[in-house]
Amino acid sequence: MMRPNRSILVCCLALLLAAAGALVRPAAGDVRLPHIIGDHMVLQRGVPIPIWGWAEPGEAVTVTLGEQVARTTADESGEWIVRLPALPAGGPHEMTVAGRNSLAVVDILIGEVWLCSGQSNMEMGVGVSMDAEKEIASADHPRMRLFELPRNPAGEPVRDIDAVWRTCSPKTIADGWWGGFSAVGYYFGRHLHKELGVPIGLIDSTWGGTRIEPWTPPCGFAAVPKLRSIADEIARRVDEYKTQQLPAKLAELEAWIAATRAALDSKSALPRPLHWPQHPLANEREPTGLYNGMVHPLVPLALRGAIWYQGESNVHTDDGMMYFEKMKALIGGWREVWGQGDFPFYFVQLAPFKYTLHNKDIRSDQLPRIWEAQFAALRIPQAGMAVLTDLGDWRDIHPQNKQEVGRRLALWALANTYGQDNLVCSGPLFKAMAVENGKIRVRFAHVGGGLKSRDGQPLNWFEIAAADKQYVPAAARIDGDTVLVWSEDVPQPVAVRFAWHMLPEPIPNLVNAEGLPASPFRTHRDQAAAQE
Repeated sequence: MMRPNRSILVCCLALLLAAAGALVRPAAGDVRLPHIIGDHMVLQRGVPIPIWGWAEPGEAVTVTLGEQVARTTADESGEWIVRLPALPAGGPHEMTVAGRNSLAVVDILIGEVWLCSGQSNMEMGVGVSMDAEKEIASADHPRMRLFELPRNPAGEPVRDIDAVWRTCSPKTIADGWWGGFSAVGYYFGRHLHKELGVPIGLIDSTWGGTRIEPWTPPCGFAAVPKLRSIADEIARRVDEYKTQQLPAKLAELEAWIAATRAALDSKSALPRPLHWPQHPLANEREPTGLYNGMVHPLVPLALRGAIWYQGESNVHTDDGMMYFEKMKALIGGWREVWGQGDFPFYFVQLAPFKYTLHNKDIRSDQLPRIWEAQFAALRIPQAGMAVLTDLGDWRDIHPQNKQEVGRRLALWALANTYGQDNLVCSGPLFKAMAVENGKIRVRFAHVGGGLKSRDGQPLNWFEIAAADKQYVPAAARIDGDTVLVWSEDVPQPVAVRFAWHMLPEPIPNLVNAEGLPASPFRTHRDQAAAQE
């Protein structure tokens, strides 16, 4: 009797397991490296350098970078890691990784490495930003290197991803989806490259239209009390998948294999192939789905820090101050999995936009409440915020002037991370208020060389309220490093707000002498917001 074709069964089983997301770690074998460690890469200067990969369990592995040598042995699962001593900026260097085979990684630079992540405004490439043709032609920076991750949601943490480092050039900067490499990331890195004079490595991990939750690891949710329910729900769904859905499908698979064998023996029609149940977190909308597939493959690569431009999708879900809690989860979660301490995290406060173009039910305060949450995130250690109230276009959710966005993020890095104390890195940020003779005096941080009106006109977009919190337009004038706000209609004021609308037009004109705009704010949150 003819035996069934076992290769067919094995292939079918392998395809089903792959569809299930089971193949998240390369199999053991020759010494191998993750794609993030490859030719033309940048390694972070001034900190121990982790190098990791896979080999045969128990295999001795030697890593050599210049004069630095480290040895280790692959563990029982075939994984290994070494940490080389810190190196100063420079290169190019060559690294060898040797076990029973040998690998060479060439053209390695030592410099500053930054992760650039978020949704479409971080994803948007140089080729579709302002002055694209001119910017592409001038993007010849051989000591800047780019690593762009493909879209890859995953239900379980992925250890590797198919991407390569590329030298920054007119070709590589514009190559890829939607205009090429992240424009915000590129302009941020270019500014640092110019100011610091060291190699820059930029990692683009972005996906348009995504919320903050998919980018966050489970440990981030678990560490924030108000989000603990998300961590619990993740654990419940994964447990249900592994203890109920997969065992049931395995039983079905065993019956399918038996039926297939019988069909092959009898040369009858084969049963219809099975569809493996997708992991419940393996898409771009689910919590942790993008962390698993597009951030975890980078860990534990040494970074200097991260820049982040996201939040538009969370305006639509009306997160309000809950977005602050989610930012704590994201930032704290990334810092925990990297184990590098509180690395810098600089983010963009969303630009004005008429969100009702996409959803007529959105209220005019939904964007300001996200602004408020982003402002609150400045309480997180080593966080900084670039304000964009002057760069938006209410008809386009993707402001074209990404050069200035990148520059403003770089100002935070240069001032706070690289110690350039002479820089003013932000526009005025609300600090305190006091009632004085029927007026309210507002104090700011980051006044720089002084407060001023951008256009020389009276300050606009200030509103004032009495105890009933019914805001009315207010007069405002600069008084030294403060602003006095008042209205004859509110003789006993208790609260002030500024630029509190998704479409503040004309552009709010309060800036500092360096031309950086003031962030929208309100001095008293209403009762509903306080309960968020």
